Amino acid sequence: MPPAADAREISGTESGEAPAGDSALVEVAYATPAHQRIVTLAWSAGLTAREAVMRADLPTYFADLDEAWLASAPLGIFGERLVHPEQRELLPGERVEVYRPLHIDPKQARRERAARRPPR
Repeated sequence: MPPAADAREISGTESGEAPAGDSALVEVAYATPAHQRIVTLAWSAGLTAREAVMRADLPTYFADLDEAWLASAPLGIFGERLVHPEQRELLPGERVEVYRPLHIDPKQARRERAARRPPR
């Protein structure tokens, strides 16, 4: 497998989009509550979303990740979840996002926050 061309840690204020002149690149993004990482890879025809995630070698940057989980993790492109990431061929300039599982249902989290709030 070819190594990642570039990896960077970005703050929440950076867009993480590839520069306009880098049309032959794709990006793989993964984030935790503490930080996020975008790995830039060289694009090649036929590269699928899942292959890009595996080539990004994210466990190098996140010790708690393992290859087995990444092989089946939910993926998306620019916020749109992929139904079949193993079949979705990437286009130059696209960003693949690896989605983490939710730790709590969003509705339940809202109820808990509302219960802690003082009455008005």
